[in-house]
Amino acid sequence: MRILSRTATAIAALIGALTFSQAPEFAQQYQQRLGGALDELRIIVADFDRDATLAGIDRRQALAIYDGAGEPFLRNRGQSMRRTLTRFETIARQSAGMAQTSPFAKPFALLHNADDMILTNAWRDFQPAVPVTPAGLLWAATGAGLGWGLVGVARMLRRVRRHRPVPADQLT
Repeated sequence: MRILSRTATAIAALIGALTFSQAPEFAQQYQQRLGGALDELRIIVADFDRDATLAGIDRRQALAIYDGAGEPFLRNRGQSMRRTLTRFETIARQSAGMAQTSPFAKPFALLHNADDMILTNAWRDFQPAVPVTPAGLLWAATGAGLGWGLVGVARMLRRVRRHRPVPADQLT
């Protein structure tokens, strides 16, 4: 029975370690996608700003021209560009924030301030790995400790249930 208990504890610790070690790996894959999105948006914004400059106007004036256009297509295009500019600024802030976050805290930063579309696609394409970085090892150790602890709590609860006195009205 003791061997079975130790085996269950080891398996739970291993499962916890493998599961938790994925947190920094997922954060890294998310950060790579975030950087890719930022790179592409930077090209679009630079093209827009360059076109405005060639026309002798700035970004704000270019957007105002779209807003004042009589053609619905051009007004809609202006709104699309505003959304693109807003997304660019948001992703740039997120990317800078992730770059400044310690490797140990990146999974928490990701949960707090993730871009829904990038997060969804990162999860869809996530490739598990066993990171051997200090952050990956710390997360693995945390998962192992939690797995080991859960088995210990389960054992303790089982013992308490086994040794609980039976109420007198249930003895007959």
